[in-house]
Amino acid sequence: MKKIIYILFLFILLINNAKAIDLTPNCKSSILIDYDTSKILYEKDKDKRLPVASLTKIIGEIIILENIENNNLKWDELVKVSKNASNYGGTQIYLEANEMMSVEDLFKGISIASANDAMVALSERIKGNEENFVKEMNKKVKEYNLKNTNFVNVTGFDEDNNYSSSYDISIISKNLLKHKDILKYSSIYEDYLRKDTNNKFWLVNTNKLVRTYKGCDGLKTGFTNDSKYSIVVTAKQDNLRLIGVLLNCDDSKLRNKQAEELLNYGFNNYKVITYKTKNQTIKDYKINKNNNIKLKVLEDINILLNKSDNIDFKEKVTITNNNLPIKKNMKIGVLDIYKDNNIIKSIDLYSDRNVNKNNLLNIYKNNILSFIKGLK
Repeated sequence: MKKIIYILFLFILLINNAKAIDLTPNCKSSILIDYDTSKILYEKDKDKRLPVASLTKIIGEIIILENIENNNLKWDELVKVSKNASNYGGTQIYLEANEMMSVEDLFKGISIASANDAMVALSERIKGNEENFVKEMNKKVKEYNLKNTNFVNVTGFDEDNNYSSSYDISIISKNLLKHKDILKYSSIYEDYLRKDTNNKFWLVNTNKLVRTYKGCDGLKTGFTNDSKYSIVVTAKQDNLRLIGVLLNCDDSKLRNKQAEELLNYGFNNYKVITYKTKNQTIKDYKINKNNNIKLKVLEDINILLNKSDNIDFKEKVTITNNNLPIKKNMKIGVLDIYKDNNIIKSIDLYSDRNVNKNNLLNIYKNNILSFIKGLK
């Protein structure tokens, strides 16, 4: 019996100390993060600069979706394919020069099949040419404050100075997931393009985990001779969404197997609780003797915990602005949440109403009302 208990203890110790074991032995670099908090749950050479093949396209997808959201591009718009795009090579949906294809179908080609010709066609539509689109991609890299990423093409073809890291890819992926339309397409296992023509094309997702792993709905795979096999995978179970990145893996089957193991580690050891809900009142605050407001949060507040953790928090509210006038949804303070005397999360608090600055007439009126109330 003692021997069994000892073995169980060692197993739990290893599981709870993932950095002591290599979950991705056949990959050069990997990372697992919590989507909501960006907390790193596992990492292996996370800042190592490596070629990332078609994982390059995830930042291009961000730019495409932003253009759609800003009405600079529409899903049903027909894009005329250039000769340059049709001749690009590599993984493709076999676009022909001068062919007209909708933005949505081109985006499916990118998200499901990682098609280079579709990526080039949309980059030319948005920025005129691939070079200008690459500049936009690297502008995003700077916005995200990433230190180990640089792009020189839109597809991920092997070229000097086209590289990223598993950490940087995880942050780019998190930003892509902020655009809810991405999961509508990255979760599709199979579909068809040119459905009503004699040239119907079958799309099959290069990310097989969307069919085999519970909660997996994205995000992108990649392969070139230099980068070998890479993947960024995301899955959601209960309230917990994880993002895993594996770079420079020996083969696709090992890559997929170890991506599953990375996700399993996260889901087996961590949980997310919804600590506060959207628009929940955190504190009633008296600005002055005549004005009260409620301090609220504007979105659900989730907290990442080890599954073995107790929910034992302390709170402290700090007022950062009580100057009139106050507008509805103006930041008024901060809620700090403590566990074991350490701040684990700081949450902005907002006013639930407008409060105008008192003029002399209002002050006189309020004073008279207060006096009358005092006589009753």
